[in-house]
Amino acid sequence: MMNPAKTILIADDNHEIREIVRVLLESEQYHVVEAVDGEDAVNKVDDTIDLIILDMMMPRKSGIKACVEIREMTSAPILFLTAKTQDSDKTLAFSAGSDDYLSKPFSYTELVSRVKALLRRYYVYKGKEDTSAPSDVITFNGLSVNTTVNEVRMNEKELTLTEIEYKLLALMAGNRNKIFSAQNLYESVWGEPYFYSCNNTVMVHIRNLRMKLEKDPQNPKFIKTVWGKGYRIE
Repeated sequence: MMNPAKTILIADDNHEIREIVRVLLESEQYHVVEAVDGEDAVNKVDDTIDLIILDMMMPRKSGIKACVEIREMTSAPILFLTAKTQDSDKTLAFSAGSDDYLSKPFSYTELVSRVKALLRRYYVYKGKEDTSAPSDVITFNGLSVNTTVNEVRMNEKELTLTEIEYKLLALMAGNRNKIFSAQNLYESVWGEPYFYSCNNTVMVHIRNLRMKLEKDPQNPKFIKTVWGKGYRIE
């Protein structure tokens, strides 16, 4: 069972959904904070929130807009829990900065499993586990990736990456000149079976990563596209 101190923010304008999720998570010893819409969610995000669950369609501020604003405030994992199931909706969610996506109606067991996995990976990513090992730093062209404390710097300035963005970068930076297909990246980083629709998921995260790394994301210096094959860092 996870640390009972973990706090999860659930934002949904449907009171019944919030109640179901709250009871489910509290039964797993999580502390739950509720938000009635996207605006309320943004206002309630602070350093005490360990994970955010968002609905996509909410009044005052949509889940997508809320996600974009929240991602600027915290690197805590964001999970969309929504009735919208099209691939385009998932692409939009990942583009906004979310880490995972679960469709309604949802399995209670799957929701809890997703939450636990996101939190576990997040705290490993944040270096909140044992960091006593010697530092392992990959450095080239002004980019520095410290794989011991999961820190990325560009010209000495620290970059704020999501867990997925960091894992993609660390994998490719640690294997320079190796071409990674979308399937290679998805199965290595997400740790899940690959399906063709996962191409969009990988593409969106690569695009987001380029936006943070590159001076000109349209003409990337670091992450190159190898047409018909995948991506590589030279």
